This record gives sequence, structure tokens and C-alpha cells, in this order.
Amino acid sequence: MRRVVISVEHILTHEIRDAWTAIGLDAVDPSVAIHSGTIERRLFDLAEDRLALMDETGLDVQVLSLTTPALHDLGPESVDMAQRTNDLLAAAVARHPTRLQAFATLPVASPDEAALELERSVKTLGFKGTMLCGRVGAYNLDHPSLTPIFRSAEALGVPILLHPRTPDVAVRTAYYSGFTPEVEAAFSSYGLGWHYDAGIQFIRLVLAGTFDRLPGLQMILGHWGELVLFYAERLAAMDRVSRLAHPIAIYLRQNLYVTASGMFLRQYLYRAMAVVGPDRLLFSTDYPYQYRQGGDARRFLENCELTETAKIGFAHRNRERLTGGRGHGAEMVRSQNAMTLINRHG
Repeated sequence: MRRVVISVEHILTHEIRDAWTAIGLDAVDPSVAIHSGTIERRLFDLAEDRLALMDETGLDVQVLSLTTPALHDLGPESVDMAQRTNDLLAAAVARHPTRLQAFATLPVASPDEAALELERSVKTLGFKGTMLCGRVGAYNLDHPSLTPIFRSAEALGVPILLHPRTPDVAVRTAYYSGFTPEVEAAFSSYGLGWHYDAGIQFIRLVLAGTFDRLPGLQMILGHWGELVLFYAERLAAMDRVSRLAHPIAIYLRQNLYVTASGMFLRQYLYRAMAVVGPDRLLFSTDYPYQYRQGGDARRFLENCELTETAKIGFAHRNRERLTGGRGHGAEMVRSQNAMTLINRHG
């Protein structure tokens, strides 16, 4: 029987790309330059080409999320922009309810409005969670001003995917400079820098007591845990000084899910499973950034040597349990309801 394979992947809109350009983000964040050519075209596409490549690589369902750096550097104008983006995603899901789902885009610079938009996206549009991209302006994610977003996610029972973004300019200058511009951009972003950044943001949330205050909050880290899981033993040494309610290992097993993000390496899978457990592994291909022809995504799943139960969990059941999924029939009803609302109100 063909397994249902569900993957969290990325999109971009022309409006958001133009907004990045308008504030000069392409000049200070090298990850913005990645969104060009074939990558950009695939990010913009929410129709047949995306579905065709899903079929080619062996994915049944994509959970759509706005790519990094999302709306993190935009101001009050991002409130309406987030609503329009979420309505656009809801319309795409309504057109393909058995193939597409969505994570909410949030105006994170306005945390109270972001919390309300997350509630609308989940309750009205049927979205499955949201995605954050590290720092918001000068603030790390554990800053108290951002608490409404995390509180809303816990109350709604939906996860937050913590996606990488390029480190701050000062960090890039200190640790990733001294090479050609091309090497510096790669080194500070997809080569290494943004994975450290995402992992550190998660650990900051742990050390700030976020999960003690919001014990039901669930986070997702891509790329096999953004380096965090490989240093779980060293992180545990901080238990002596952290003054948290639990050892750090407990938060890794109770508040964290981990995705593959197109890094199809068995040893990484086994390490992640050893730290968070098989019920907290989620499948993803990091489309379109890690897209490769030849069906390697499904082939990795089929040949990863997990038990049959663990494979099914990895493929889709863990994610369905995390987001309260009730099968494609229920998804279709919710998508149709969302499309009706969008058509009614514009």
C-alpha cells in the first residue's frame, strides 16, 4: 500500500518579494538573493507545476509555509499583508484540498495582531500551525514582547515551525567574513550559519523558561534539529545552572518535533530518533531548495530501516497527531469552508 507522505514546504508571493526589495533587505540579508531563477519560480507557483513535482518526488501532501525571512523585518504594513497571504494560501488549499495544507504567515512585528491572525488562520481557514524565522528585528524569539504568539499557539494546540534565517550582520562579520562574497553568503546561510541561528533560538526559548510557562507548546526544527540534537549531552550540562523545572532532555522529548528537510541521511535519522523518539519525527523535503529528481524522497522513506509503525509515523501519522489531522475528507470540508469565506469577504 502506498504511504501518504506529508511534507512541510515553502512558498513566496510577489507582494512579499517586492516588500523585501522596498526596504533594501536584499542588500543586507544574503538569503534573499537565493530566491531567484528556478527557485523563485517554484516558490511563486501554487498550481500544477508544484503538484507535478510533488508527484515526481513521491509526495502526497505539502504543508505550505512562507519562506525565510518571512515578514520578520517588516512593520505595521505586514498585518494586512499577512492576512492577504493567508487568504491566498487558503484559496490554493481549497483548489487542491487533498494535496495542500498550510501554515499561517504572521505579522510578527505586531505580536498581538499576530496572535489574532494565527487564531483566524487556524479556526477559520483550517491552517495547521505557523512558522517563525528567528529574530524579529533586534529581538530574539524569547523576548517577552513576542509571548502572545507562543501563548496563542499553545491555546490553539498548533505547532510552530522554527525556520532558519541568516544571522545578524555583526555575527556574520565576526564569524563568517574574510572570503569572497559568494562564500560568505553561503557560509552564513545555508552552509552553516542559519542552522546555528535556528538552533540557538530554540535553546533560548528553553532556557528562558518558555516551556515551563507554556508546557503544551510544540515546536518543530528542520534539518534534523538544526544541530541541537547532536549536542544534547553538552546541553544537558546546563541543567546544573538553568533553574528550569526539568532537565533540558525533557523539553527535547516533550516540546520538540524534528523534520528531515531533504537531508536524507540514515545516521541523522537515527540520532534524531535517539534523542526525541520515533513519535516526534516528521518528513519533509525542503522544497524547492532541496528538490532533486529521481524520487529520492520516497525512496529514503521506504529504505530507512525503521519499523513499519515508525515509517508510517514518520511519513504522516506523527504530523497528523501533532496538528489534529482527521484525514483528507475532513481537510476537504475545511478547505471548502475557507474558500467560501474568502469569496464572500474578498
